[in-house]
Formats: sequence, structure tokens, C-alpha cells
Amino acid sequence: MEGLKLIECPRDAMQGITTFIPTDLKVKYLNELLKVGFDTIDIGSFVSPKAIPQLADTAEVLSRIDRSGSKSKLLVIVANERGAEEAVKQESVTYLGYPFSISETFQQRNTNTSIEGSWERTSRIAEFARANGKELVVYISMAFGNPYGDPWNAQVALHWTERLVKELGVRIIALSDTVGVARPEDITSMFSALIPALPNVEFGAHLHCSPDNWKMKTQAAWDGGCRRFDGAIKGYGGCPMAEDELVGNLQTELFVRSLEERGMNTALDLAQLDRCVAEAAGVFPA
Repeated sequence: MEGLKLIECPRDAMQGITTFIPTDLKVKYLNELLKVGFDTIDIGSFVSPKAIPQLADTAEVLSRIDRSGSKSKLLVIVANERGAEEAVKQESVTYLGYPFSISETFQQRNTNTSIEGSWERTSRIAEFARANGKELVVYISMAFGNPYGDPWNAQVALHWTERLVKELGVRIIALSDTVGVARPEDITSMFSALIPALPNVEFGAHLHCSPDNWKMKTQAAWDGGCRRFDGAIKGYGGCPMAEDELVGNLQTELFVRSLEERGMNTALDLAQLDRCVAEAAGVFPA
């Protein structure tokens, strides 16, 4: 379907798992994902290995994957300038992703700085990415609410997204339901407010959800005009920096099946997607 972009996020699926997944196994799994036809694969991160030990091997993984025949672009997450410096060395990487929170509490927990400090950091990362031929994707963390009591609404999100676009030239912004608290009506209203206000921006949905609410949440984002969706096979993952209990990702295979059943051609290799679903059971701990 024209305009639809599906982003697979094995990085998010893996980051909260405490048992280290062997690098060989990661490479094998990612090579299979590269054959599915996702627009982008969120493949790893360049952050402190003390914070996310599971992804300390991202550079090695990138050096070993086989991208021959794959059109999928690669994205890595960075949390500061040092991570960005490492990430731009990777020729295979197209996008640097940075988590910019509109919750003061979560910004401190996730990147050890305030929102204002994060703004300065984002500005430097954007400049560094541009100078090295990479594009910055900004994730608006806690876009639909937070568990800390910090204020949030569409106007708060619009304030920061407008600055990101007009001052830093950011063109891709993903609204993140970081801990799965978003209500469908809030999702629709947020996208409905931001997309018309910033029509040249590609807005995405990074939804953490459960088997009983993913349909409501994705439909709400769709109704708000969103056509870029992040997911993870089998719904693995969540943000280990937000709460002790992880809230899983949108389950890729269920969302893809629902789109196809509605007559929307996702342009994915569905048989290969099924193979990846089967293989995931051997990658992720039960």
C-alpha cells in the first residue's frame, strides 16, 4: 500500500532480555529478517553496555550481517553524542534513532539528562548525523502519557515536535507509547493534531501493547492518519528503563495479517515472515 511503512524492531525485542543472546544467533536471525522486505529494521544500539548489555555487540553484528538482495534500511539507537560517533562509522546504517521524552522523569531515567539537556544533545546529534550522511529519527517517548504524573498533552508534543522540525530539520518522528498506557482516543487525537500541523513530517507509531488491545491501538493510529508502524515479531520487548515490568511491542505478524485481510498489500514476503516467526522461538528465551 502506498505510504505504508513497516518497521521491524529486533533491537527493542532484545534489549530487555538479561540472558545474553549469542552474537552468532543474532546474526542468523537478523539475516532472515532482512529477507522479509521491511522498510527498516531497528537492528541495534550504540549506548552504554552497562545500561544495555544485550546490545554491546551491535558493531560486530553489523559487520557480519548479509544485506545482499535486501532493500531494508537499518536504524540504530543512540543516547548521546558518543553513541552517535560510533554509529556513523557504520556504512550500512541509514538512520540514527534518538529517544526524546516529553516526560521529565523518563528523560532523566532513560538518558540521564533533563528535557532541556536532551534538546541540546539532540541538536548536536542531528548536526553530526547530517554531516556524516545519516538521517535522524526522533522517538517522542511517553507521547501518550506516563506513569510518573508528569504533564502531557498534544500541545506539549506539538511544542517539541515543531522545534525538532523547524530548528533541527528532523523529518521522521515516531510517537512512542513507551509503557503501554495510551488510550485509543488519545492516540487518534495526538496524530490528528500533529499530522496536519506538520504535513511534511513522516509520523510513526511505536506502540507497546498487549494481545487484547493492539487492534484498538493500531486502528486508532490509522484513524489519526499514521501509516508508519513499528513492531516486533511475537510482540517481544519493551523498555527496561521505564518500569520493572516490560510491556511488549506490537506483534508484527498479527498486524501484518490484519492488514492483508483488509485487502492492503504490505509488499512483504509473507512466507519468509512465517519462517522468522518460527525461528524467533529459538532466539528469545521462553
